[in-house]
Amino acid sequence: MSKWIPKLSVLDLAPILAGGSAQDAYRRTLDLARHAEKLGYHRFWLAEHHNMPGIASSATSLLIGHVANATEKIRVGSGGVMLPNHAPLVVAEQFGTLESLFPGRIDLGLGRASGTDMRTIQALRRTLGANGAEFPDLLNELRTYLDAHPNHSGVRAVPGEGLNIPIWLLGSSDVSARLAGRLGLPFAFASHFAPDGLHHALNAYRSSFVPSKMLADPYVMVGLTVMAADNVEEARYLATSEAQQVLSLLHGRPDKLQPPVENMDALWQPQEKALISKQLDFGIIGDRKTIREKLPAIYEATEADEFIITSHIYDHQARMRSFEIVAETVKEIWT
Repeated sequence: MSKWIPKLSVLDLAPILAGGSAQDAYRRTLDLARHAEKLGYHRFWLAEHHNMPGIASSATSLLIGHVANATEKIRVGSGGVMLPNHAPLVVAEQFGTLESLFPGRIDLGLGRASGTDMRTIQALRRTLGANGAEFPDLLNELRTYLDAHPNHSGVRAVPGEGLNIPIWLLGSSDVSARLAGRLGLPFAFASHFAPDGLHHALNAYRSSFVPSKMLADPYVMVGLTVMAADNVEEARYLATSEAQQVLSLLHGRPDKLQPPVENMDALWQPQEKALISKQLDFGIIGDRKTIREKLPAIYEATEADEFIITSHIYDHQARMRSFEIVAETVKEIWT
């Protein structure tokens, strides 16, 4: 195949394991970030979620700083910050601080959804009036604060103003895709949990793209669930932790990441199995051969510039091994 190797990145939610704590999760996150850096991964992103017992990345900007301080070269950022949950000025100041501490290494990925339930939205925002329609205005306000020559009623983001912090738009539909295209921003699609809308969103992004100071051409990142092991049976066994987590969300009872099980059929109904299996089928669960078969096909279908990999594996060493197998196999495919 081509000598060109697609960029690989990591999406981490600092998963909290059954029987574990957020403190344990942060230790594993740092371990994974250092490992990813050694393996040549391009970015390490953390995602904002709230009121989720199994996710410890709610204070996303704090955790980004923690990871950036523990690594040397890998880019660190948000995948993403849910902008409607925050005042744009606060986001500008937080990421201005991060960029000032770790120059040239910080990414600001933004989502238009809440990333949580209605009660938590009210606790975060103190109002239920926001529905995503305000996202373009919030984004414009944020970009104004970060501009080198702001014009925003005398309110300035210090630090933040004039800093070159790459802004990404994230989405699971064509709404953010079209906005990213019109603004000439890079776009990341969350196909790891919403694969059905992938091709429509990518087409919308590319067809609406207008070159900007940041980008001359469209730039697409595709999110993928990948659980790799030295044999297919082990990978499928490890993947039952992710299946249990999705199942707990379907039941409205989000939980910590559970150990893998031998038989998921004892836990889910046939319709739940079909729904979760469909979501995971777009990802890659298997060994090196599975990756060599599926990843080039996904690339051909998406022409992605970058893949961002998420992997909810209960055993830490198995998770580290999974990212290692992915990185090694990608080099084998594209060289």
